[in-house]
Amino acid sequence: MSVHPGQAEEYARRHQPIWPELEKMLLAHGVCAYTIFIDPATSDLFAYVEYESEEQWAAIAETAVCRRWWAHMSGLMPSRADNSPVATVLDEVFHIENEDGRHGSTSSREGVSVRSTSKETP
Repeated sequence: MSVHPGQAEEYARRHQPIWPELEKMLLAHGVCAYTIFIDPATSDLFAYVEYESEEQWAAIAETAVCRRWWAHMSGLMPSRADNSPVATVLDEVFHIENEDGRHGSTSSREGVSVRSTSKETP
């Protein structure tokens, strides 16, 4: 995903905070963690999402609140005809996790996040 030139500040503003009904729906659909990063040099976005199941994640796109959010954001970023953001699914090349499934703290070096996986976001 990316934002149009000059729209990064507005994109960030609209996420501070997201709509309460959108947050509630994401959590109800099994989202455990959701972080979006922006590369200020390119306006590219990187979304890191942890969720409980593929089925719940896919169902988010069918909710009315997600559709309204897409429409609300479509002027700020490349979007498809249904207002969903144009996104590229990245292949995971590295992952580390504690044996008990708990994630350690995220750290960064030279602005690159250690977290390494992404899914297409609704």
